[in-house]
Amino acid sequence: MPVPSVGLLQGSLDILILKTLSWRPLHGFGIARWIRQVTDDALDLEEGTLYPALYRMENRGWVRTEWRLTENNRRARYYRLTPAGRRQLAAETNEWETFVRTMRKVLRAVPEGA
Repeated sequence: MPVPSVGLLQGSLDILILKTLSWRPLHGFGIARWIRQVTDDALDLEEGTLYPALYRMENRGWVRTEWRLTENNRRARYYRLTPAGRRQLAAETNEWETFVRTMRKVLRAVPEGA
């Protein structure tokens, strides 16, 4: 499966993270692992991409953090969705679904007279 372009990933990063956290709180590595697994390794978020996005989301009030122990008994910062984050996820999901429908029309279009 081809890896999406950087521009496409940047435009979808928030919804990827918000959707991941809609299931349960996770630490950064867990977020990256879930996205990698669900996309069959097509998307592999690096720390330099993931953590700035998480900090930005925290500043916007979409996620909250708390320190917890991981499954390996190590302390890690866990991120969880806030009500504002759930609203943002719903808004971005609607926006993406509209975009996908629009792009599908363009990609399936045939020239007049063809």
